[in-house]
Amino acid sequence: MACLQTPFSVPDLKSWCRGEGIDPDYAIIVSRIPEETDVSKIEDTMHSIKALGRVRVRGRMYSQESQSLIVLCECREKVHGRRLPLDVLPVDGSDPWILSADRMEGNVLDVERESFVAPDESELREEHQESSLPNLLNASTPESIIRAVGELLAKTTKISSDSSSFRRLRTFSGITPIPAGEDNLENWMEQAMLMVEESDRSEKEKKLRIMESLRGPALEIIQAVRFTNAEASPKEYLTAIESAFGSSESGEDLYFKFRAVRQRQGECLSDFLRRLEKILIRVVQRGGLPAQSAGKARLEQLLRGATQSDIMLLQLRLRERKRNPPDFLDLLHEIREEEVRETERRKSNPTVRQVQVGSENIKDPFF
Repeated sequence: MACLQTPFSVPDLKSWCRGEGIDPDYAIIVSRIPEETDVSKIEDTMHSIKALGRVRVRGRMYSQESQSLIVLCECREKVHGRRLPLDVLPVDGSDPWILSADRMEGNVLDVERESFVAPDESELREEHQESSLPNLLNASTPESIIRAVGELLAKTTKISSDSSSFRRLRTFSGITPIPAGEDNLENWMEQAMLMVEESDRSEKEKKLRIMESLRGPALEIIQAVRFTNAEASPKEYLTAIESAFGSSESGEDLYFKFRAVRQRQGECLSDFLRRLEKILIRVVQRGGLPAQSAGKARLEQLLRGATQSDIMLLQLRLRERKRNPPDFLDLLHEIREEEVRETERRKSNPTVRQVQVGSENIKDPFF
């Protein structure tokens, strides 16, 4: 996703508005738009940002630097720059367009969100290169030159790694139907939980990342959490969002749902296992099953629900391994390898396919 600072120049908003005779408080600049994009498509995309109201294109120019259009839009509602996303996804789902507005206004929450916008990676790299260049220029021996170059490369690599390991979350508002350019709750929660659990950033930075991705009703929920408990953790933020917009099913309800899952017609065994795992994770998270029992439950339900893959289950000898079940990744790897072998056997011997198709109706004597 794009950052506020861009590697190409954007016209000054107030100067452009003055030339077009419109109020800059009701205007926004949109860049990185493909040259062939129609005005109607631009306006339809901008209408997905409800806070802007009705949007009209008032000016266009071509940027040689970015090889794309830069457009001036007039909005019905006053533009509060700090409350806007930094980019918007076009209605056709192509690469995001970058939004530029006057971001000098905003409440305390907006200031916190904006203060955490990461600088452009190229600028960070340039800053560290400049700090290392004096050491390189002042080096007089081969050893000192090698050492200076090594320091410069190490700093550049670290900046690139840090920048890519802490990406922004997609937008979530909790509005139904889901507006264009937003994530549904399940996908957003998966990414947010991964960020909270795996990132080594501070708790404050994680909370800012969550807040900057929220809009509308979802942001109101977090504001209520902050008002009630200013020291709430990032995980408490996510718990509040899931409680407000997620399923109300208990852990026990989800467990019964898990035990009822069956392989779909034509669904390969590896896809069924992945679908099963997604539900099992929710069961454990909601307290419907102890984490230490997940491996056994996974294997049992795979055997119970895989109604289209009896022969493969026998070849993998999974029933004999109930007491010591493999973990999810090992099990998935074994199944994928067997599926590849199965495909090769079918290609080399067409009669195998006929036997295996007929075997789909074989019932497991253990169930």
